[in-house]
Amino acid sequence: MNKDNVKGLDIPGTINDSLTELLRQGARGLIEKAVETELQFFLSHYEHVTDLHGRKTVVRNGYLPEREVLTGLGSITVKVPKVRDRSGAGVKFNSAIVPPYVRKAKRVEAALPWLYLRGISTGNMQDALSVLLGDEAKGLSPAVVSRLKAQWTEDYLAWNRRDLTDEKIVYLWADGIYSTLRGEDDRLCLLVIIGVNERGEKRLLALSDGYRESKASWLALLQDLTDRGLKTAPKLAIGDGALGFWAALNEAWPQTRCQRCWVHKTANVLNELPKTIHGKAKAGLHEIWMAETKVQAEKAFDRFVRDFGAKYPKATGVLIKDREVLLSFYDFPAEHWAHSRTTNPIESTFATIRHRTTRTKNCVSRNTLLGLVFQLALAAERSWLKLRGFDRLSDVVKGVKFQNGIAVLDEANDSEYKQQNVAADSN
Repeated sequence: MNKDNVKGLDIPGTINDSLTELLRQGARGLIEKAVETELQFFLSHYEHVTDLHGRKTVVRNGYLPEREVLTGLGSITVKVPKVRDRSGAGVKFNSAIVPPYVRKAKRVEAALPWLYLRGISTGNMQDALSVLLGDEAKGLSPAVVSRLKAQWTEDYLAWNRRDLTDEKIVYLWADGIYSTLRGEDDRLCLLVIIGVNERGEKRLLALSDGYRESKASWLALLQDLTDRGLKTAPKLAIGDGALGFWAALNEAWPQTRCQRCWVHKTANVLNELPKTIHGKAKAGLHEIWMAETKVQAEKAFDRFVRDFGAKYPKATGVLIKDREVLLSFYDFPAEHWAHSRTTNPIESTFATIRHRTTRTKNCVSRNTLLGLVFQLALAAERSWLKLRGFDRLSDVVKGVKFQNGIAVLDEANDSEYKQQNVAADSN
């Protein structure tokens, strides 16, 4: 038996994973190459800066002391090169990939709000992450997590004061998110607004707590956006049937068109119907909002009222009262209909908050809740895709008229629109 055939015993409580170790070594190599590329780019800016003797003033000068950075693969040792400035101007090289003093990758910190919303208390964070990070999770002690939570609050407050002068919002979605978390006084309601700018980029515009989605709460939020520079009213606002938001919108931005969310409306209608006919009712509602033209949608609308109105007047009443604002999307580009008919951008992002477990029994403070939800929203925002057909947003901003999703720019388009209506009428 030679030494190569002898395998040492694992230390109790640890996981010996050669694949993870290989990935860790590969990650270290990639980091070093990336930082080296950063350095070369940095030095290129000073390539022609010399002293009186013709020597370059900014040159590389070894490495800073090695330090460990906690990542999703565990602790990785990295070393960052440093430069020397012979001119005395104080030129320094700071890596954007491994900034000074960073000890944890952003990906690890981003996991903490999710764990918190899943019911993992501050004191249990280290145990929860130890499965993935092993012994390196000891760096996430309760004291460290508490400091991070305090930083979340500071980040949120700074974000909530940011200038919005450069933002030009075309569409916005609004919704009230109720959490099972309880604050000092009552069940907490988060008021959320997500907007789309002229470039098709989705932005988290507002995040605040409100009193049961009241008009006063929504109005204060909209007025705050205006005060911070959002002077141009959006062209279309999408939301559910909460009266508080629509009343506030009419006062703050009366020229903004309204579109009720079809997902919420479908749920409201089905609540007034027996479960045995939910399938048939959903199919009827689907025919309305998936119709190719507004005329076809109007016919499907009348057909639904005819089929269900006699036996279930409450259900059809819920639908009829919002008839006009349920069909506003037909006056906007067809490429945007998938986005403008529902509040899905908010629903999908905040689903975790809606379904938060009740494992953590104690109340949370207002700032703690807003801080951690803000961190979740920021993480989600980085993955949001541009609005489909974003190149049509410039037409919406210019006030181009749309009929059945088609821009009416000339007589040809207008003729096409009329032909669509004639074909729809014949059907």
